[in-house]
Amino acid sequence: MSLRQIVLDTETTGLSPEDGHRVIEIGCVEIVDRRLSGRRLHLYMNPEREIDQGALEVHGLTLERLSSEPRFAEVADRIAEFVAGAELLIHNAPFDLGFLDAEYRRLGRPAFETLASGVVDTLALARELHPGRRNSLDALCERYEVSNAHRTLHGALLDAELLADVYLAMTRGQDSLEIALGGAEGAAAGGEAGGQWPPPGLRVRYADEAERAAHDALLADIAREAKKPPIWTALAAPQAEAPAPG
Repeated sequence: MSLRQIVLDTETTGLSPEDGHRVIEIGCVEIVDRRLSGRRLHLYMNPEREIDQGALEVHGLTLERLSSEPRFAEVADRIAEFVAGAELLIHNAPFDLGFLDAEYRRLGRPAFETLASGVVDTLALARELHPGRRNSLDALCERYEVSNAHRTLHGALLDAELLADVYLAMTRGQDSLEIALGGAEGAAAGGEAGGQWPPPGLRVRYADEAERAAHDALLADIAREAKKPPIWTALAAPQAEAPAPG
C-alpha cells in the first residue's frame, strides 16, 4: 500500500485564530512513497479583515491583493479533497492546524486534522534530531543543503516545497533500512539475503580516527549548546572498538 503524505503550509492575517485572524494562503505538496508526485495545491483567500503589520512584513500579502480571491468557505472542499486520507507534514503543526481547525469550525465542520491519517510536526522531529540547535526552515535548508536563495518572503507553496525537500533529506535512509526479523519472516522480508543485515556484498566503510574525533567534537558542541548530553550519547549502548579500515 502506498504511503501518501501532504506537506502543508499556511500564511495568515496574524498570530492567533482566537483573535479572529484568518488563513489567507495555503500550499500543499504531495509525496507518494517518499517521492514528489508533482501534484500541488496552491490557493489564496480573501480574509475579509485587516492584516496585521507584523504578518504583512513576513509574507507581503495585502488585503487589496487578496480582495478578489475566493473566501475560505468557497475553497474548503478543494482543500479537504486534496489532503483526505494522507499523512500531513507541517513545520510547527499546532500553529497551522489551529488556524485550519478554526476555519472549518466556522463552517460547522469537524476539525481539519480529522481529514488526515495522521500529522507529523517536522519542527518537533527536527528538535529530536538536532537538540540545542536552530531548527527553523531556513536553518534546516542550510543544514541539509536545500537551496532557499529565492526565499525573500514567506509563501505557503514555496515553504511547502522547501519543507518537502528538507523532510526527505532529514529522514533519508528510512526507505532503505531493513531490520532482520529472522526465521521465515526474515527470509520473506530480506529476499535472497534471507533477512541478513548487512546483505552479502555490501561494502562497509568504518570511520577513521579523524572522522571519529570530528563526530565526538560535534557531540560536545551539541552538549554545550543544550546544556545536557545529546540524545545520541544518552541512548547509545557502549560499542566495541570498530576494526581499523582495511
